[in-house]
This record gives sequence, structure tokens and C-alpha cells, in this order.
Amino acid sequence: MLGVVENHSLPRTAAFFDLDKTVIAKSSTLTFSKSFYQGGLINRRAALRTAYAQFVFLVGGMDHDQMERTREYLSALVRGWNVQQVKEIVAETLHELIDPIIYDEAASLIEEHHTAGRDVVIVSTSGAEVVEPIGELLGADRVVATRMVVGEDGCFTGEVEYYAYGPTKAEAIKELAESEGYDLERCHAYSDSVTDLPMLQAVGHPHAVNPDRALRREALARGWPILDFHRPVRLKQRLPGFAVPPRPALVAVAAIGAAAATAGLVWYANRRRSTVA
Repeated sequence: MLGVVENHSLPRTAAFFDLDKTVIAKSSTLTFSKSFYQGGLINRRAALRTAYAQFVFLVGGMDHDQMERTREYLSALVRGWNVQQVKEIVAETLHELIDPIIYDEAASLIEEHHTAGRDVVIVSTSGAEVVEPIGELLGADRVVATRMVVGEDGCFTGEVEYYAYGPTKAEAIKELAESEGYDLERCHAYSDSVTDLPMLQAVGHPHAVNPDRALRREALARGWPILDFHRPVRLKQRLPGFAVPPRPALVAVAAIGAAAATAGLVWYANRRRSTVA
């Protein structure tokens, strides 16, 4: 428990949260692939590939090279997507897809930081069109996310305007600290990946959450707290008054997503067998 209310005569503070596998149990971007498939933005082959990427992410996370390949693939994939359509799909499926995979422990921490008078900032490599609605769902005060270039036709060009990854996350929170008056020495940060080491080093209270092996080693060497989050819970279970209107049309989306995920696992297993052979 954090348990200390901020002294408002002191500089402001914040808690910075990575999103994927820190606040939610899956990759936020890849989670929506089933909805993008149903909405006609991606084909079956792309859906299978993103299902496989989600599987790799869940099993062991992604290292730097895998993240870079995924970024390049997704940047090319979204070229020509209508931004408004993406936002509408995310808004329509947000509760069905994200609500069930929010870690109870993370939601509690967010509440505790707010109670203590700290701002909560989500800092994610995923795109702003996905992260901003999730941040709103979580009650975050601010969001830092990757931004894609949007053309005059309202579609993604495939170029990246700002990539929230590695050192750029640390730079972003330092800029926020300057503009918002945060005292970083009194701020908290949470992440699961060693790629966020610069962000964790930028604050006085870093925490490793469900850390990959490299971050676990760093956390142990530096004496940082290591937190294990493993209880995804729906917000309506935490907040009895929380209600989401039913969306019968989305039942097919879940079915397609499950089929794609299963096919991705089969493809992965066949790939491993062929590699061994």
C-alpha cells in the first residue's frame, strides 16, 4: 500500500505505467487485430500473423529485435487505414476486449496513486488510437503513445511521427515533468520490459512488474521492487455500478479471434516441428 497523501506545497508527482503486460495481460495493439479483421481492415493472413505475434508476446515477451520487426510490420500494415474507422472499431470493442484483461493489482495501484494525489500517466509503445481510449477507461490523467502520420485523406501513411519506445519514453516523461512540474525523484514508474530501463531509471521509485529475465536481473541488482500481477479482472467486478451495454453483433468477432489465435498456435507448432526436423 502506498498510503501517503501528497503534500501540495511540494512539487507535483506522477506514476508512469507501461501498458502491455504491466496494466493489461496482453498486447493492446495485437488484441484488436480480431476486430480489425472483422471490420475489413486486415485479411485472414494478417490476422493469423498478429495472432502468432500475440502468442510470442504472451509466452516470453519480445526482445528489441522482435519489437523492431513488429513495428515495421505494423507500420506497413496500417498504411491506408482510415483513422476514423480505427477509432470507431476501438471504441465499439474496447470493453469486450480490454476490460477482461486489466490486472486487478494494476487497477488497485492506479487507484492508490490517485488517492495519494499523484497523476497517472500511461506510457505505451502502442498507437495513440488504441492507448488513449484505454487510458480513459483506466482513469489515467495523461497518455504517451506512438503516433502515426495521417495524410490529408484521413488515412495512415505508414510513417511513424513519434515512436514511444526505449529512451524516447524517458525523454517523454522528462518533458512532461518539466511542463507539469513533476518532481521525478518522487515519481513512480512501472514496467515489465528491460527496454523500459531508461524510463525506470528516470524516476525515484521504479518498479519491475512481471519482468522479463533481463529486467528481473537489473531489478535484483539495483534493489528495485519486483511485483507479480496475475489477476485480470473486469472493471464491473471491481465497480458494481459499472455497466456496458450488450453488443450482440460482436459475438462473431470473439469467435473469429479465437479461431485466428488457434490457427496461430498451430502454425507456430508446425514451424517448430519443421525447424527441428
